[in-house]
Amino acid sequence: MSAVWRAARAAIQRRRLQTFVIGLVVLMSTLTIVIALVLLDASSAPFDRTFTAQQGPHAVAVFDPAKVSDGELASRRTGVASAAGPFQQALLDFREGDGPGPHGLFTVVGRGDPGGPVDRLDLWQGRWPTGPGEVALNLPPMSGDDPQHLPDEITLGGVKFKVVGHAYSLSQTADAWVTPEQMTALKPTGVQMLYRFTGDVSTKAEVEAAVAAVTSGLAADALIAAQPYQVVKDKVASDIAVYVPLLATFGVLGLVVAVVIVGNVVSGAVVSGFRHIGVLKAIGFTPRQVVAVYLVMVSVPAVVGGVVGTVAGAFAAQPLLSDGFEGLGLGGGIGAAGWVWAVALLGVPALVAVTALVPALRAHRLSAAEAISAGSAPRTGRGLRVQRRLAGTRLPRAVSLGLGLPFARPGRTAFTVVAVLLGVTTVTFATGLADTLTQVAAIEDRSSGQIAVQPSDGSIRITGEGRLSPQDAPQVTSRTDAQVEALLRGLPNVARVAAILGVPVPALGQTQPLRVNFVRGDYASMGYQDELTKGRWATRLDETVVSSELMRERGLTVGDRITLGLDGRRTELTIVGETMDGAIGPPAALVDWRVLTELAPDRVVRPWEVYYQVQLVRDGDVAAYIEAVRAADPGIDAWDTSEQNGLEVVVISFSAVLALLLSTVAALGVFNTVVLNVHERRRSLGMLKSIGMTPRQVVAMVLTSMGLLGAVGGLLGLPLGIIAHRLILPITADAARVAIPRAVLNVWHAPTLALLVVAGVLIALVGALIPARRAARLRIAEVLHNE
Repeated sequence: MSAVWRAARAAIQRRRLQTFVIGLVVLMSTLTIVIALVLLDASSAPFDRTFTAQQGPHAVAVFDPAKVSDGELASRRTGVASAAGPFQQALLDFREGDGPGPHGLFTVVGRGDPGGPVDRLDLWQGRWPTGPGEVALNLPPMSGDDPQHLPDEITLGGVKFKVVGHAYSLSQTADAWVTPEQMTALKPTGVQMLYRFTGDVSTKAEVEAAVAAVTSGLAADALIAAQPYQVVKDKVASDIAVYVPLLATFGVLGLVVAVVIVGNVVSGAVVSGFRHIGVLKAIGFTPRQVVAVYLVMVSVPAVVGGVVGTVAGAFAAQPLLSDGFEGLGLGGGIGAAGWVWAVALLGVPALVAVTALVPALRAHRLSAAEAISAGSAPRTGRGLRVQRRLAGTRLPRAVSLGLGLPFARPGRTAFTVVAVLLGVTTVTFATGLADTLTQVAAIEDRSSGQIAVQPSDGSIRITGEGRLSPQDAPQVTSRTDAQVEALLRGLPNVARVAAILGVPVPALGQTQPLRVNFVRGDYASMGYQDELTKGRWATRLDETVVSSELMRERGLTVGDRITLGLDGRRTELTIVGETMDGAIGPPAALVDWRVLTELAPDRVVRPWEVYYQVQLVRDGDVAAYIEAVRAADPGIDAWDTSEQNGLEVVVISFSAVLALLLSTVAALGVFNTVVLNVHERRRSLGMLKSIGMTPRQVVAMVLTSMGLLGAVGGLLGLPLGIIAHRLILPITADAARVAIPRAVLNVWHAPTLALLVVAGVLIALVGALIPARRAARLRIAEVLHNE
């Protein structure tokens, strides 16, 4: 082994470029493998890991404080592993700050600190409330350090609060927290208990049974509500399911590219060393020692590259995890798992060793003379025959020679083509994904309008001390619903206005009311028709289109009839179309406003019940219009809704990063191929230069050979990327419980396809440029003297 180590160390020092290439390729390949495995691992059970890290409650129970005392709740421990509470709870009206914006209902809980045995909150910004008038909001951690758009003040139940912190509960035990002392002024209506149980709680039925055991002996109506953790888990699972097909696609591509590149580099390094192997045999090394020399020679840089690549991959994966998971509140407990480190640190060097072993064993069987001949004698196979045939064409000699080079090493050429092919497949898939998401976002922007408008309901705020502040109360519009719409239409630069009234309506045969958006105005021309995924747009009063999520939730299909009932009247509607999303808010059926008039002719619609959408003319000033609305009627809220979709940003970002990474690894595979080809053809290059080939012709010859492989890889990778795009995008949409229009999949046009084929050529040329220039600088005398 001493002789083996000395020979291997000498080979490493002498072949510095080869050693560097092996180390660099293994580093980049390991980095790719780690990122791919971390993303795949992160998409597997992320809720369970974060839930465990936060000690999430198996059940959130709310009790009636008039039916049970805090002492009774705190003392009941049947089957309970740990508990937190009792916390006072109230359901309060919410409004963000003093300006315009959305409002609704918030669950507010009085809690002394974010820790405890159950539901350990992630206080990711600011501090916990300690005094009156302070609140912490339940928000998932934001990517980056610039949460400037978060509110500084909110109004809860008429009480104005200063936002002092942002915490996150994966179990959604509250929307906001205040001090226990502050809850008294908010008139709590419930008492919250958080339980973790000792037994098996893997199903909702088992959690419900455990809650029943805890509450046995209490008054029959003491328990107001109980939510098993599976409710939140199912919601998170549906959100994270959007990422899983995309992560799996990029992960598989990354693994395959890494394995192909490592196999190409390592096997090529051994094959190019056949002459050296023959020399070792000639001076007395046994076949086993020769194999050991080459295994050590490639394993040393591989181990170094593997270690560095593993660490770099763990760090590089964090921003992707942050963008893809922390926004969903799944940052805790997600990272590079132990098995990922083991695969990278042990699996990659093992892959290198196995890959090197195959050609080394082939050399093991060769005699010294055969090995030396295999490593130095010029090849007279199909590569030379192809070059002779090409020499008869009118192509420049450098080009004809370059086109024949790939045929000399068909195995190495196949590896290189596969590497470029996978790189182009990744770029094609990422390009199609970005284009589709951009089209989806454009459709949603058109259908959501540029400006949202909603009159104020006139909630009166109260100071932290409890005194009325009528001067701070928002004004209430004196206009009717129709007058508000007329005002919006009368302001400058208005193109379209739609009014939407969301009402849960009982439906015959449905166990729960059906969410219906009664619409009027210009909604038919605001982009909703572009969202159609099935059927057609409604053209009659007895027709409706329904969002895809609601269709799936209620088991509806195009052609079904639904019967709505209000105030003793009924009407039957036919579902003639399915839309991707629909109006802002919960998934609903879009129904003409005149149907509401028929069902409830005496209903008085208050203006603050209506949500208005406004689209301006091209180049219309959104900010100026919003100011005009406020100036015309301070009792009307207006705000800009033309924001970029968060999912779009996240998916495009990590797909671009992974596509760039895999393209870089593919280019390294080309780089290695050219390095090996130049090393093996030093004698031929010296002879060509001696008879008049210029350095530029050498560069042209090498780049032509790799450009051919890039073109072949691009042409083969292009349809694979398109197929992946057509298969994965519908799966992703299905995971999000929506359907997407077929039109958004038609993103492939001739210029785009041509550029993607060119991308394969560019990957090959970028990887070949440096070794091609190095080949051009070879000195004739040095090459021929060494020979």
